[in-house]
Amino acid sequence: MTVTIYGAACSSTRKAKQWFSKHGVKYVERNIIKDPLTVSELQGILRMTVDGTDEIISTRSKIYKDLNLDIETLPLQELLELIHEHPRLLRSPIMVDEKRLQVGYHEEDIRQFLPRKTREYQWLQWRLNRLQLAEG
Repeated sequence: MTVTIYGAACSSTRKAKQWFSKHGVKYVERNIIKDPLTVSELQGILRMTVDGTDEIISTRSKIYKDLNLDIETLPLQELLELIHEHPRLLRSPIMVDEKRLQVGYHEEDIRQFLPRKTREYQWLQWRLNRLQLAEG
């Protein structure tokens, strides 16, 4: 299974790539500034979100403020075309595989991309360490 990292050249994207490399998770990177997502690709990402466009739009970005967007009144197709034209509207990184999506680098949440057996093993190791510490 391969994770796709959609990102700008930012520290969060670099951290995500380092984390995947360190944990042996295969990934491919796509610089969304040099190679913007198509409207169709954006629709695919939106299908995986819980909070829709709120989850992927960077409301703190300069371009968001410069465009003075009112996302609530903008038709979805127009918004997707705007994102295609202005990829910095997206939060970075957006990481996806066949089943999962994560927006932004969060060390606890990124673990979802580890294989289940690895996660279970690491959880057991953590529990064992906690028990050993408690016993003193």
